[in-house]
Amino acid sequence: MENVLVAGANGTTGKQVVNLLKASQYFNPIAMVRKSSQQEQFKSEGVDTVLADLTEDLTHTMKGVDKVVFAAGSGGKNVVEVDQEGAKRLMAVSKMANVNRFVMLSSMGADNPEAAEELQDYLKAKKNADEHLRNSGLKYTIVRPGTLNNNEAKGSIELKPHLNKHGEISRADVAQTLVASLNDDAPVNTTFEILEGETTIGEALSSLQN
Repeated sequence: MENVLVAGANGTTGKQVVNLLKASQYFNPIAMVRKSSQQEQFKSEGVDTVLADLTEDLTHTMKGVDKVVFAAGSGGKNVVEVDQEGAKRLMAVSKMANVNRFVMLSSMGADNPEAAEELQDYLKAKKNADEHLRNSGLKYTIVRPGTLNNNEAKGSIELKPHLNKHGEISRADVAQTLVASLNDDAPVNTTFEILEGETTIGEALSSLQN
């Protein structure tokens, strides 16, 4: 079992990532949370936790960690300090700890924030974090979904490096894609966009390697 640190574990998508990892036969989730009350909630469900704030020192978060999923977000309140600089802090300690994969939840539009009608500051922060990850020396996967909704998982998506269209995808399918990207045979050092689609997540990821 590989230990996977989930930053943003208490978020809507992060919780689903934790549950998928918990149900997996390959991974053990470590929920990274900011509040002790959140920590107690995960502990009561048998999930390992670590108490940490992305705006502070993160060295202690890496004990026994093999892989990382960054699904944290400030909700638009503190995008530079959390979504950008917090991500960079976690990359730095991941690199020091020889973490062997870093999966980043980004956003469609992060490659060209200036073109967006809204959320430009958020997309700029995500772009900067993504670029930092590409240059970090870590093995990485950057997942850029379209607009998130709370529909049930389909288990199928549309995936390309650039989809050149807008659309939606469920948080449940995003969570499944993030977890699938942790597998050793999943594409590495790649960035892609995802929307609702008809291709199974496993097939869609495999298509990047063909």
